[in-house]
Amino acid sequence: MRNPQAANDARHGRTGKDGAFYNSEGTMIATVEQFTSNVSWNNAKYSVLGDAQEHETANTFAVSLTMSQVVVEDDAFFTELMEAMETQIMPYWSFQGSLLGRNGSEERVSYYEVVPSGQVDIQNVAVGDVIKRNWNFFVNRPPKLTSLLTVDRG
Repeated sequence: MRNPQAANDARHGRTGKDGAFYNSEGTMIATVEQFTSNVSWNNAKYSVLGDAQEHETANTFAVSLTMSQVVVEDDAFFTELMEAMETQIMPYWSFQGSLLGRNGSEERVSYYEVVPSGQVDIQNVAVGDVIKRNWNFFVNRPPKLTSLLTVDRG
């Protein structure tokens, strides 16, 4: 075999059932249907005399986090958001995203100083659909990779 990478071995593919989303205390937020974290890079462009090619150098980055929560009951998380709007003292949260590997290894990323950003659903109701609350966050500190997935070769 020329390419022994795990991507060629379907046994190591992961699905949503292998993921989990936790609060800072490590308690699973069990009503989360999906979560996504992204980083956006904002580079500075420049050009140099005598060189027709434009260049970029690293400048800033921004990390965002989104999740879709299945509404089972109004939880402490939602209550904190509603209280924040009333008191105008915005919450700062910490979260952990986890993906479990087939061999028991785990990819875990921690997100710190997370604040609501953009649109957050207060109520999102449609006939014939499971009621969900969509959340958008901005992550104010760099995420921390605390553990990696591994693959047993063989």
